[in-house]
Amino acid sequence: MNAPVALILFNRPDLTAAVFARVAAARPPKLLLVADGPRRHEPRDVEKCALARKVVEQIDWDCEVLRNYSDVNLGCGRRPATGITWVFDQVDRAIILEDDCVPDPTFFRFCDILLERFQEDERIMQISGNNFQFGRRRGTYSYFFSRYNICAGAWATWRRAWRHFDFTLSLWPTLRGTPWLQDILDIPVAAAHWARVFQTAHEEHDTADYWDYQWTFAFWAQSGLAVAPNCNLVSNLGYRYDATHSKDGTSRGANLPTRAMVFPLEHPPYVVADGDADRFFTTLSAVPKQPSLYHRVRNTVASMIPEPLRPVAKSVLNLMRGR
Repeated sequence: MNAPVALILFNRPDLTAAVFARVAAARPPKLLLVADGPRRHEPRDVEKCALARKVVEQIDWDCEVLRNYSDVNLGCGRRPATGITWVFDQVDRAIILEDDCVPDPTFFRFCDILLERFQEDERIMQISGNNFQFGRRRGTYSYFFSRYNICAGAWATWRRAWRHFDFTLSLWPTLRGTPWLQDILDIPVAAAHWARVFQTAHEEHDTADYWDYQWTFAFWAQSGLAVAPNCNLVSNLGYRYDATHSKDGTSRGANLPTRAMVFPLEHPPYVVADGDADRFFTTLSAVPKQPSLYHRVRNTVASMIPEPLRPVAKSVLNLMRGR
């Protein structure tokens, strides 16, 4: 492969090892390592961060290694954001992995081919590894185009696209009063949802513990398109008790099976977003659903149980209900 790989890690050495094993098998010529520092209120982070960094020192192939390690904790917003910006100060393209998302081995070749194919095409701003169509195939080709830049742990992009990233969303006040989001999403409740998301991200940029909403804003503000594989190439193993945000292992996006991409790729002869795929994902992700009484009770009971045991408790309750 030719593309550099960037790996963002923190304090989960077991998951880091699973992801790094796939990176090592791909043998990228350049490896960029981004690590966050331990949290002050979590004494065990010092050891766990050190163990995670030790995992990625086991490099047994010819590879240039660059490191960007923070001594202090920057959090889930600033660390990936500053880390990815640093990556594109070094290279003009990269495959980006987080330490809890294990890619199928074919993910690397898929990205490598398409990073080269679309390197000069300003319309394309991302190569995604996730497929959240849940068994629905979109077209007859190896991939389709989407207005959604799903970057849940394994994706790729170029310096030319990332230059539009702005953690503060400084363009939001200019676009806020326009029909921009409605034109993109075509569903009023979804447009209202994203307007609230972007307003919050703009107002709270000093304390935001996320970066992907800001990337979505930049993506849409430039009318970007993403390449989305027609099979899922990434499995997120991070939905567990020690996650910062996503602790519920019953989430629909958790632990999805992967399937190998078939080569040679069959390329679409056009560059047009798949409207059916985007409407499906919009309804899935941005149209609010009221939780059932059962789920409200389940979540209340689970919140009373010690944190490490909550996913197990929720799974038991689901089994008792026959799910």
